[in-house]
Parts: sequence; C-alpha cells; structure tokens
Amino acid sequence: MKRWLTGLALVSSFSVAQAAELKVNDPAPNFTLKTHEGKDFELKSRAGQWTVLYFYPKDDTPGCTKQACAFRDNIKKIRAQSAEVYGISADTVEKHASFHKSQRLNFALLADPEAKIIEQYGAKMPAANMSNRWTFIVNPELKIAAIDKDVDPVVDSEKIADQIAALKKK
Repeated sequence: MKRWLTGLALVSSFSVAQAAELKVNDPAPNFTLKTHEGKDFELKSRAGQWTVLYFYPKDDTPGCTKQACAFRDNIKKIRAQSAEVYGISADTVEKHASFHKSQRLNFALLADPEAKIIEQYGAKMPAANMSNRWTFIVNPELKIAAIDKDVDPVVDSEKIADQIAALKKK
C-alpha cells in the first residue's frame, strides 16, 4: 500500500521513497522554465503559496492526456486550497502550447526540453530525455512537503487538494 510521506505524519497515499536525493522537508530546487505561452516561470515566485509540480513523460500520449485533463477537471478544488498546478515535461514550448490548447487546460505547462530540471528533481528516466510520472507538493516556504513516485494519472489530481488540506493542519 502506498503512503504519503508528509513531514512527520503518514497520510493518504504518497510514497516513502525519496526522489533521487530530494526528500520531504528539503528545499525545493529553484528553477526558471518557459511556460506554454513562452513566458518565464521561476519557482521562487511561488513563495507564500502552495505549489504542485507534476512531472510527466510526454504531451499527447494517452496517460499524460488523462492526467492533464484530470488536473483540468479538478483545478477548482486544488485552487480552493490556495494552490496552483504546473505540469513539467521535456516537450518544447510549441508542443506544450498545442497540447494546452487542444485539451483546453487551465493551468501552466512548463517546458524543460533539455530535462535539466527533471533531472534536478530526480524524475528523469534512465537513458531517455523524458520524465517519470512523479508529483511534488511544495509548501509556501518552498520546501518539499510531499513526493509521489507511484502516480496513477487518473486519480493523482483528485488526491492533491485533500493532501494539501492535511498538510495545512500540521
């Protein structure tokens, strides 16, 4: 059974394993990436707010499309927890723009075509320029609050708002 590792308490279903060297309570590595709109996004701009970083393999593939659409459909519940969602893959800005438009997404996609940030978060697939499907919750102090390395693309977004609510109670 999976478990969420969140600070000191085990809640819901995030894994206990750490992502590469990142673990719960570590500072979230800062980065700057381009959004699907070609604008710069820097993680440190999220200080004071909850942030969900979901890493996924590739735009327009069945599992990744299901996951993105699930986040789209559950975004109000997540935003009700004062959190914002960012999807990260090694796709280009142009590919993200097309995927964002075709799926009518309502959150930002971040392009990491060289997979530098994907690797920094430990999510890079061995021998491939693609990400594993992992989700990180970053707290308002920009520390890793939870890591999920066993993501079900259909239900990942449904768990996030409840997980953030539980983390806020600490």
